[in-house]
Amino acid sequence: MKKTLTMLLLAALQVTAVAAPDSTVTFGQGAEGWQGLQPMDGNGGTSIDTSLGNGAPALHTQIEHFGATWSTTTNTNFVRDYTQMQGVTFGIDVLANSVWFFNREVTRDLVIELRDYDNQANGLPYTSVWTKVGTLDASKAGWQHLSVTIADTSALGLPAGWGGYGNEDAQGNPYLPSDRTFASVLAGVDEVAFTTFVPGFAFGFTYFDVAVDNISISPVPEPAQGGMLLAGLAAMAALARRRARR
Repeated sequence: MKKTLTMLLLAALQVTAVAAPDSTVTFGQGAEGWQGLQPMDGNGGTSIDTSLGNGAPALHTQIEHFGATWSTTTNTNFVRDYTQMQGVTFGIDVLANSVWFFNREVTRDLVIELRDYDNQANGLPYTSVWTKVGTLDASKAGWQHLSVTIADTSALGLPAGWGGYGNEDAQGNPYLPSDRTFASVLAGVDEVAFTTFVPGFAFGFTYFDVAVDNISISPVPEPAQGGMLLAGLAAMAALARRRARR
C-alpha cells in the first residue's frame, strides 16, 4: 500500500513538472530572439543595458516613433502552438523612464499581440489576437510587473477583453476574419509582440525611453494534474496519520 501511494505521488509530481515548463528571458544570455522597433530618424535604438537594475540586464529602447514594440519571431519557447497547453500566462517587467508626446509626458497602453502570418488575406500582413496587459506610465517609479492569462487555449470565441485582427470594416476597425477562431490563431503563433500599437488606433510621433525584462510564459496546469497531485499528497498524509496512531 505504501509503495503504491508513493508511486502515485511521484507520478503526479512528474506529470505536473512536464506540463508546466516555465520559460523566462532575463537578457542575461543575450537577446534570445527578442528585439525592439528601430527608430524612424536613425537616432537611438534598442540594446541590452546592464545598468537598469531589476536583478539582470534589460532590453532598453530609446526611440522616436509612432509606437514601441518588443517582439520575437525566432524564440521557440514563445513562437509555438499554444493549444498544446490548457492555459498560459504571459508576463513582462517594464520600466517607463519617459513617454514624451507634444512637449509633455503621456501614457500609452501596452498590449500583447499573438500573430499568425500564414493567413495574409484581406491585404493585411497577419491575423492576430490581442489584449491589454498594462500601461506605460513614467509617473510610476521603478519596475512594474504586467501579466495576462489565457485560461482556455481551445476557446473558439474571443475571451472577454481580447480583440482580433486580420480584417477591417469600412471605418478601419479591425476584427477577426470569419474563418478564424481564437484557438486557430493560438495554434499557429509566428510572432509574440508586446506593443503600444493597439490595433485600430492611430498615434502621433512619440519619444520612448522604456526598458523591458523578464519576459515569460508559464503554462497553467490542467485541473486533472492538480487533482492528481492533491490526491497523492492527501493519501500520503492519511497513511502517515495511521502509522502515527499505531
